[in-house]
Amino acid sequence: MRFVVCGAGAIGGVAGARLHQAGHDVTLIARGAHYHAISRNGLTLETPDEREVLRIAAVADPGAIDWRPEHVILLATKTQDSAAALDALARAAPAATPVVCVQNGVENERLALRRFANVYAAVVMAPTAHLEPGVVQAYGTELTGVIDLGRYPSGVDQRARAIAGVLGGARFSSLVRPDIMRFKYAKLLANLANAVDAACGPDPGADAPDTGADQLVARVREEGRKVLRAAGIEFTAEDADDIWARWTRLGVRPIGGRKRAGSSTWQSLERGSGVETDYLNGEIVLLGRLHRARTPVNELLQALVDQMAGDGRAPGSLSAQDVLARLR
Repeated sequence: MRFVVCGAGAIGGVAGARLHQAGHDVTLIARGAHYHAISRNGLTLETPDEREVLRIAAVADPGAIDWRPEHVILLATKTQDSAAALDALARAAPAATPVVCVQNGVENERLALRRFANVYAAVVMAPTAHLEPGVVQAYGTELTGVIDLGRYPSGVDQRARAIAGVLGGARFSSLVRPDIMRFKYAKLLANLANAVDAACGPDPGADAPDTGADQLVARVREEGRKVLRAAGIEFTAEDADDIWARWTRLGVRPIGGRKRAGSSTWQSLERGSGVETDYLNGEIVLLGRLHRARTPVNELLQALVDQMAGDGRAPGSLSAQDVLARLR
């Protein structure tokens, strides 16, 4: 297999780096300053134990790739960028090219299936970061992360098993799951807290004063569970729910004495790029409107984070107590 990673940020960049280190043919599709930095200097991978510059092929457009039947696309953009990325891929790559959506949310697979015949959903649970052009970070030491996958909308085939096997040899835990969307909805519930983290700042820890963030997280997820039940969507998956046990199993440690700054949404605000809140909290809002279920917590957080991104505000610039007061 040859891998094309479309979206070489935190998840895509780290996955591409680990696959390259494991000896696989990898091409990164990146853009802007990140693309230019990789093209000039290589991709820098930082972990708690290493800092390595990897000379990985990088292009700015899929049309620059010599597409072959053995290519597999790892789609790793944020959801708001997926349609444009898939349009560019569809203009260059054969429609039979497998596409693995290594992304949060549940909309990417539908977007991909409109353009490609072989789409795989993947649940990604990996502590990574991308805040500087040309640099990605992976905080796991025992394993880089978890990437479980299955054919979309359901099922497992030989290609899914082969991709999982390759990822398993590249320092990821990777299982094939015939009911992969159940796990993606479980991950969606976990990701609803990204908006709290982005708006109000990362969790200060168990010994810190109560800021109200824990209450917001509990409320936004409980609202999500109620909506998924109303929609008749299965979402129970302990592997996706138990975040702290997973982080312990991965051996997460600081890099250069610094912990991972925040969620992917926090990192997007920090970089001044677009946020995917419309496809996380916004997915719950959409389902709530379709199934006549109220979603005031998700609606407010979606609006606040979207506004912060539009105004160029820094992550963590809102007070959780103020957000709770607005809900009251």
